Amino acid sequence: MRKTKLSVNINKIATLRNSRGGNYPNVCDFAFDIQEYGADGITIHPRPDERHIRYKDAYDLKKVVTTEFNIEGNPIDKFVRMVTDIKPTQVTLVPDAIDAITSNSGWDTNTNKSMLKEVVGEFKSYGIRVSIFLDPDIQFIDSVCEIKPDRIELYTEDYARQFSKNNFSVINNYRECSREIGKAGIGINAGHDLNLKNIKYFKENIENLLEVSIGHALITESLYFGLENTIKKYLEFLS
Repeated sequence: MRKTKLSVNINKIATLRNSRGGNYPNVCDFAFDIQEYGADGITIHPRPDERHIRYKDAYDLKKVVTTEFNIEGNPIDKFVRMVTDIKPTQVTLVPDAIDAITSNSGWDTNTNKSMLKEVVGEFKSYGIRVSIFLDPDIQFIDSVCEIKPDRIELYTEDYARQFSKNNFSVINNYRECSREIGKAGIGINAGHDLNLKNIKYFKENIENLLEVSIGHALITESLYFGLENTIKKYLEFLS
């Protein structure tokens, strides 16, 4: 079983900073330390209202991230311009509404196939790896394969919720979806509500899992275990 990379989402660090104004805690300092502690990448998800990560942060972090830089978001014009300016390692397309508290669904790739195919092609032309946020639903597999992203990111909120109720059969949809999409040469990422309690089981059952992006749980767990120790715990489960 191959190692799965850990990308740490630092949106919550920005939320804490913004709650008091100023620049403390500093997201660039945290990104530097997170990489020093062994994480394989940094993820940010700037939203139009900039309520946590700001667009300026994305440009500042470009100078700091020496591992993999993953920028998530809905491909509105402002987002597309920022991503093509920065040229991160990966862009993850997420269909979040402007007023969404957090991401709450994957793409309907059947309805949005033409738009996504165009956006994926544009980002690829800049040498950026492209991932699409997706529910583990077999109905989307054919259209995803036609869109031809480099990866999909499985939306794991339902997995986390069912796992907490000891309903482990929820993994079956994720396993089937990842296997079928993997046959098309598309890599598998995952994210949303993964934590230290459920990550090991998910990793063990998704054999072609390349990367997980974890923010809210990891930062919360760090309040108990410390940031460095928490990252090392995740890396142990993912190795």
